[in-house]
Amino acid sequence: MYFSLLIILCLLLYLPFPSLSDSNPLLTQVCGGASNYSDNSTYSSNINQLFSSLATNSTSIGFASGTVGSVPNLVSGLVLCRGDTNSSFCSSCLSTAFQNAVQLCPYDRAATIFYDYCLLKFSNEQFLSSTDNSLQIRGPSPANVTSDPARFDQIVTDLLSNASAWASYNSTRRFAIGEATNFSQQYPVIYGLVQCTPDLTSSECQSCLQGLFVRKQQYFKGIEGGRILGVRCNFRYEVYSFYSGQPTVKLDATAVTLPPAPMLEPTGSSGKKSRTTIISIAVAIPAFIVCLSLMTFSFCFWRKRRSSRKVLVKYNFDSDDMEGADSLLLDLSTLKTATTNFNESNKLGQGGFGAVYKGTLPNGQDIAVKRMSQSSGQGLGELKNELILVAKLQHKNLVRVLGWCLEEQEKLLVYEFVPNRSLDTFLFNPEKKAELNWRKRSTIINGVARGLQYLHEDSQLRIIHRDLKASNILLDADMTPKISDFGLARLFSVDQTVDVTKRVVGTFGYMAPEYAMHGLYSTKSDVFCFGILLLEIITGKRNSGFWESNEAEDLLSFAWENWTAGTVPQLADPTLKHCPSNEIVRCVHIALLCVQDNPTDRPKMSEVVIMLSSNTMSLKAPFRPSFCITNTGSESNLYLQVNHNQGSGSSQPSDMSGHVSQNQVSITELDAR
Repeated sequence: MYFSLLIILCLLLYLPFPSLSDSNPLLTQVCGGASNYSDNSTYSSNINQLFSSLATNSTSIGFASGTVGSVPNLVSGLVLCRGDTNSSFCSSCLSTAFQNAVQLCPYDRAATIFYDYCLLKFSNEQFLSSTDNSLQIRGPSPANVTSDPARFDQIVTDLLSNASAWASYNSTRRFAIGEATNFSQQYPVIYGLVQCTPDLTSSECQSCLQGLFVRKQQYFKGIEGGRILGVRCNFRYEVYSFYSGQPTVKLDATAVTLPPAPMLEPTGSSGKKSRTTIISIAVAIPAFIVCLSLMTFSFCFWRKRRSSRKVLVKYNFDSDDMEGADSLLLDLSTLKTATTNFNESNKLGQGGFGAVYKGTLPNGQDIAVKRMSQSSGQGLGELKNELILVAKLQHKNLVRVLGWCLEEQEKLLVYEFVPNRSLDTFLFNPEKKAELNWRKRSTIINGVARGLQYLHEDSQLRIIHRDLKASNILLDADMTPKISDFGLARLFSVDQTVDVTKRVVGTFGYMAPEYAMHGLYSTKSDVFCFGILLLEIITGKRNSGFWESNEAEDLLSFAWENWTAGTVPQLADPTLKHCPSNEIVRCVHIALLCVQDNPTDRPKMSEVVIMLSSNTMSLKAPFRPSFCITNTGSESNLYLQVNHNQGSGSSQPSDMSGHVSQNQVSITELDAR
């Protein structure tokens, strides 16, 4: 008997028990990074330290993010477990991810690992401040819906939309599961799941998921199940239960409205058929007349609409540039209704390009509409530039473009509405600047720095803004800064570090010396602008109008004099109360490093972000800044022809006359590039 039990136990040891790898398969891995690292290097040590920190910090909510080290060995990472996993399963999944990451992507400085129940991403770039969800994997079911696929798709869309709202506004973990019941005998229940990383705001989570739902409609029509996994958000739906826990959202499929059934011709006797024929003829004649009228009207409307959109061809809005922009196309009638036909009472600002109006879409969403002046020949070039660039970017510190319109000679860009308008309306207003305490100013400084870092280093595109200033920093209801106005921005290739232009465009008081004198611009030009902006935020003084004070010739000289005299805390805006002097000194130090004359002496924005977030990181001593363009008046834009023989400048007009235009609104006045 005992011998038999022993044999049974031995057999049991060799039976294939289910493991984590069986129930939690590896879906895919994406390896990358600009370069590799080696064993026993600082980067390798930082990765191990980061993994240990993420494993410890993710036990409570299944999510953690962090950064270890400093440039060039800085490593950032995040982990996320599916919301229906317990802490034990989550830990096991992440442990597997940590082990496999270095095996699947050996010595790569960046990797993203997707499992069924968790994901891991690490990189040598600072991506944590970004809401970018462009890295995605799709997983459709191999089976098609056999009965009423259109209604099935609509029910899935409604289910996921309801779950998205719950996850965004009712769940601190940004997670929701749901069921749609009573669809059919074949599919009695449809199951859905949505999730975002918990560090996203409600609106960011909702926006991220809506972006995935658009792709669902594109790839999963009439499919029984599918999923799209991104680093920041994901969804999944199936016709079988694939999650654990009670649904937070329930949908009765019978409540979905179906289209009316087509009318069938009645059958009956020959007399009824004759009567039916007579009635049909009597109905057909006026119907034909109505149809002919409608066709004539439609043809005229099409001709008018086609002629109004010839501007698309005239100005070379080619399909490659405008990829993805068609989904943002809005009707002029919609925007006229939203702004009450561009009523003066809705005007937010006025500039040489035209005006900006507040509007409200039919769904209740507030918008800001930039209406280019019809007499401005430069407006369309700026609209194209801004639309192409900003529509491809997604970051909480960049203003979002919601749509565009080119009809009846109108050139319109539609942005998210930012209720607190621009930073300069607070910073340089004697009455309102007191609302900006040091905590708010510090938040604005850090947000702008992260937004610039995203443009320069973390986005799929490398973009030079070229016109960063207080009036181009918009503030939302929470005073979160959003960089706006990309009309003067330039796109760099991956390996490009500098470019040259024959025509300098920008704003007095913010331009770097190499740009103003020689037309050379790079990411370091934006760093210079950030340094000026940082000093303005600290002092509450406008650099371009500093000539009015008797303290110094310009803001840079004023800051340097206090730096050398050891009186940096005196630079702080007098309206600031209980302002930590050590933080003021450190911010001024960082600002002076950003405005160094030699671009190579200026830090990258990723380094600036680290400097701002660390009080222990040592900073090198700055040199005296010696260059500043000022203007005897309020903030003005500069358009200056530069004569030089450095490189091949971009295609520009040969107009030798400079052009200076007043600009006091939150969106820059622009000229052709």
